[in-house]
Amino acid sequence: MKGDRAVESGAEKLEKLSDLAAAKGGMAAKLAPALAEDAAFLGKLKPSLMVKRAKGELPKNAEPGAAQAPRAPWGPQHPAQKTPESGPNPFVVAGTAFGVGSLLAKVIDWRGHAHPRR
Repeated sequence: MKGDRAVESGAEKLEKLSDLAAAKGGMAAKLAPALAEDAAFLGKLKPSLMVKRAKGELPKNAEPGAAQAPRAPWGPQHPAQKTPESGPNPFVVAGTAFGVGSLLAKVIDWRGHAHPRR
């Protein structure tokens, strides 16, 4: 890719500048490690690597030279799903509740006739 070449050339120029600064000595030598780190960081900014990291094909913290596809973890990752426990049929429960309620209403009404109000 054209963008990759531009980023690589920029990283190479920073590396050369870092080497020159280290060879010069003095105040420039103190800046050499920072320039070397910047060159390594610039290598991570290649557009093709950014696309692969966005798609999940590369780990987000990978070194520029260590472009290996991530391996899948060994073994199952999710616990076994619990099967829903089967209970009584809801129509049977509703019918039983209706029958018990009707029977209770009849008993209450029958007891009301035994002691009428005057």
